Amino acid sequence: MKLLCIMDNGFEELEAVGTIALLRRAGITIDVAAVKGHEVAGRFELTFTNVKALDEVDPESYDGVFLPGGPHYQKIEQNDQVKGILKSFFEKGKLTAAICAGPTVLGHMGLLKGKKYTCFTSMNEDFGGTYVDQYVVTDGNLITGRSAAASIDMAFAIIEYVLGQEECEKVKQSVYY
Repeated sequence: MKLLCIMDNGFEELEAVGTIALLRRAGITIDVAAVKGHEVAGRFELTFTNVKALDEVDPESYDGVFLPGGPHYQKIEQNDQVKGILKSFFEKGKLTAAICAGPTVLGHMGLLKGKKYTCFTSMNEDFGGTYVDQYVVTDGNLITGRSAAASIDMAFAIIEYVLGQEECEKVKQSVYY
């Protein structure tokens, strides 16, 4: 399985780096795509360089998408290209994962209707689904995480979804989780 992580300037580093690192440790391919150009900086100035530019990516070549949270969510919500990718993945039943402020983007798009989800608690609105007060919630092809503190659990939920519980346990053991 090949995943796409979409980020704009202002992403939450812990959510992105922690999740990406654990997915790669598990052997899952995850490409990072910057909304503009080949570089993207987090809210605390950690910069990813030599990443893919989103307009050069073929979304159809991916099996899932991951959206970290952070202040970049406001830019994401205004970006029709990113919202189109998120909607397409979700509606095709492909893995759609978002953490912290990321699920609110999905909620504002109407994608959380009838779904169990979590997000940064103070950002929860009536998205038409069922908010669950826990670190990570999986509902079909949708995986949502609450906050930066949930980054490790988020990664493991994605690993379990992609590779199964047995492989996920091996990765957990490899990092003494």
